[in-house]
Amino acid sequence: MKGLLVSDFQFKFRDRQLNLWVKPYKNGCLCPQCKRRRRIVRTMVKPRIWRDIPICGWSVFFWYYPKELFCPIHHRVQEDIPWADPYSHITYRFEYAMFIYCQLMTQKAASKLLHIPKSTLSDLLHRSITCLRSGHRIRGLKSIGIDEISYCKGHKYATVVYDLDRACVVWVGQGKGRGTIDEFFAEHLSDYQKKQIKWACCDMSQTYIGAIEDHCPNAILVLDRFHIAKALNEAVDEVRKEQWRKASADGRKALRGLRWLLFKHSSNRSKKDTRTLNALRKGNHRIHRAWVLKDEFEHFWDYRAPWAAERFLNNWMTTAL
Repeated sequence: MKGLLVSDFQFKFRDRQLNLWVKPYKNGCLCPQCKRRRRIVRTMVKPRIWRDIPICGWSVFFWYYPKELFCPIHHRVQEDIPWADPYSHITYRFEYAMFIYCQLMTQKAASKLLHIPKSTLSDLLHRSITCLRSGHRIRGLKSIGIDEISYCKGHKYATVVYDLDRACVVWVGQGKGRGTIDEFFAEHLSDYQKKQIKWACCDMSQTYIGAIEDHCPNAILVLDRFHIAKALNEAVDEVRKEQWRKASADGRKALRGLRWLLFKHSSNRSKKDTRTLNALRKGNHRIHRAWVLKDEFEHFWDYRAPWAAERFLNNWMTTAL
């Protein structure tokens, strides 16, 4: 680990524990605020202990006697600890491993890999997340995206707001109603920040569209491409269901197995699939027409000139109506 020197070690075979006596290397006696070397006032009587990532099934602990310094600017402070946060009992490496493991697996499985009880891991995880969130500030927000995610096997929902320019999550709130997104705009953004938002992307939910129109007066609303494609597929499927209900027993045989074939993107279809769909021109004109309209809309995403895209969209809507 950078900035750390091991001065002594001890093995506890019964507990499978490795104790390392460490000290800062070339960066000791630094003020944690201004990062300048200061005069030592005293050395702590009791050592501090930090838990590090386990090695080969052994728990690892760092031992060190921190020094108290006198800083002319920040007065009496404890020296900067390069391997951990000021008041933390775990190292940066342990904290990083804990976050990665908890993303990839359950807390119970992560606690076994880190050799700590599940309750201790849960407590450390919540403390670390709270500490990180306390220093989180929203600045320079110009393009936002809003979407909801489900958890607890789809029984609960959370609203996620992310910065499109920096590709990072800005805020997460419990629920997916209007009250949840209003909480973000009302409590976490000032009036000036709301006016600075130029682009806002979301699905076709009236909850998010209404919130963007009310709170971001200067934002241009952008509908998510994924949800537009999803709406087109649902429209084609509605036509297929309607024709299925009207078809006779013999007619349904020709329509069987078309659902997923109609959903396929043109780049993923084989020549055989295309011939099957083109055969609907004589077999069922309404389904064939709906499929052609869905396929034609894929050209919309290739336009670069706004006027050309607008002309295509107007012509496509006229044909669809």
